[in-house]
Amino acid sequence: MKTYRVGLIGFGFIGKVHAYGHINLPMFFDQSQFSTRITHVCTSRQTSADKAAEQLGAVAAVTDYHEITENPDIDIVHICTPNHLHKDALLSAINNNKHIYCDKPMVVDMKEAEEIKEALKNYTATAQMTLQNRFFPATIRAKQLITENRLGQILEFRACYLHSGSADPKAPLKWKLSAEAGGGVIADLASHVMDLMHFLLGDYEALVAQTKIAYPERPSAVEPGKMVKVEVEDYVQMLVKMKCGATGNIEASKIATGAEDEMRFEIHGSKGALRFNGMDAHHLEFYDTAAAAAPNGGTRGWTAIDTGQRYDKPAGFPGPKFAIGWIRGHLQCLYNFLESVRDSKAGNPGLEQGIYIQYLMDKVRESAKDGKWVQI
Repeated sequence: MKTYRVGLIGFGFIGKVHAYGHINLPMFFDQSQFSTRITHVCTSRQTSADKAAEQLGAVAAVTDYHEITENPDIDIVHICTPNHLHKDALLSAINNNKHIYCDKPMVVDMKEAEEIKEALKNYTATAQMTLQNRFFPATIRAKQLITENRLGQILEFRACYLHSGSADPKAPLKWKLSAEAGGGVIADLASHVMDLMHFLLGDYEALVAQTKIAYPERPSAVEPGKMVKVEVEDYVQMLVKMKCGATGNIEASKIATGAEDEMRFEIHGSKGALRFNGMDAHHLEFYDTAAAAAPNGGTRGWTAIDTGQRYDKPAGFPGPKFAIGWIRGHLQCLYNFLESVRDSKAGNPGLEQGIYIQYLMDKVRESAKDGKWVQI
């Protein structure tokens, strides 16, 4: 069995999610071709690096990412830092031809994305973005139904990702609300929605967007008594045209009072429709116009498909009928990456998709600033 040695750069919330995936892969996937071991972890402070290494059983705790990206003993590099720290670590990992698993968004803006694009010309290893919403059985099945033409011509759609963490004006300005760190709801949440709609419906053609900053100032996260200026958006709404002919609405919000982690979409076509809510990730709802409408409604109506945890093998635990949760999509996304590493093939969605989403995010910001439609 091949054992891939893994280095984590960053061990905040998303770093712990990535680590959870590696630790639990043997339980969820019944295969004997490869395993992984987290051997190195990098954080900004030695004390936090030491604590993380102890938790993970890693052999090395470091504060310089080069000790991971340039280390010949490391096979796979995870990028789990705040957004503004991605680029340099990515470039180092690419230049050292490491396998790379990078959290979204890939970088801060298109200028940085162009640097990554240039570096990838000589890259031969496997890289993948952490876009886990593609990897629920419900979204996989939605893609299949669209591909099978069960919806017919796609006419319209709406999709959103809603949180409420910034609805409180007393919520401190942490890095995800910081312009300097590449924060804002476009990068944090809209990136996921735009990727998922691209996965399901294909390329974008044009968009127009507006954004909102709920409160001009928030308490500092490091100096609670101090108020600091808010420079990035809490909310974005966009109207988009897709090359398939559909028109849709995409929203992302951190001021949606009452929402917790609500990713949902509705897609309407000439022959049927789909809807999904990540708060009930066990089900994909399907409406089929071919179902009989008589007598008295016949069998016409929305059907809740029990997609559950119905993954293809070697996934098998805990079983298809048990309710699925948010972190299961992360496990499947990571396993998809590791299979690509094993098979020496490109990751999907790869860094090229990260560049495309970065481009879309820049176009959203451009439109919101100018108040005009922009072509994609």
